[in-house]
Amino acid sequence: MQARNEIQRLNERLEIRVRERTAELQSANKELESFAYSVSHDLRAPLRGIDGFSHLLDEEYGDRLDEEGRGYLKRVRGAAQRMGHLIDDILELSRVTRQEMRRVPVDLSQLAAELIEERGRAEPERRVAVSLAPHCSALGDPQLLRVMMQNLVENAWKYSSHNPDARIEFGKEAAGGETVFFMRDNGVGFDMKYADRLFTPFQRLHRPEEFEGTGIGLATVARIVHRHGGRVWAEAAPGKGATFLFTLDFDSGHL
Repeated sequence: MQARNEIQRLNERLEIRVRERTAELQSANKELESFAYSVSHDLRAPLRGIDGFSHLLDEEYGDRLDEEGRGYLKRVRGAAQRMGHLIDDILELSRVTRQEMRRVPVDLSQLAAELIEERGRAEPERRVAVSLAPHCSALGDPQLLRVMMQNLVENAWKYSSHNPDARIEFGKEAAGGETVFFMRDNGVGFDMKYADRLFTPFQRLHRPEEFEGTGIGLATVARIVHRHGGRVWAEAAPGKGATFLFTLDFDSGHL
């Protein structure tokens, strides 16, 4: 009887803690939604103004500016557009964190094929050898997994752009009793001593002059993988390309 009563008290205490944590999480999500709304509306308006008026200035008064002045104007527009892209990426990361998840079979190979085809249409001058293992499927949220695959494809596409014989590969392998998916490229790679920075927002291993980007893409990948109860890591070497590996275990994901 004492044991049963103690178990009941522990269960009641646990239920109270769960309710408290749930309330805290709901409050945090509301704050995040408010922040996302503020970012989306309060920051976009002045950026649109900067970009729009800079464009008008270039069109209507560009002939009165010397080459240096036009260069400054181009840099202003470029900075405004980069900030716009950064806002988009921050909002995407926020949405990934808050979005409710579904559990359905998703063909990651098909997603990779569609996304690489899209990149090929956007840059028809690029010649990239592509190798995709068929039927690499996983259980998860189709929208979030598409965002994850899009960031991985764009990462491989971008960092292999300096290689005239660019190659991108997607597949899976069995390791330690679990399925490990991978996206591999033969691009510039990176030094593994900086690998812990890869999945942190705004952390970049290459200069913006070399490769455009905001440093949000891989952080978004990591967040989606973690929400599916998986792990993500990378293997690379300077000048020898990079491989991004991940697992997905939806049942133990943080829904």
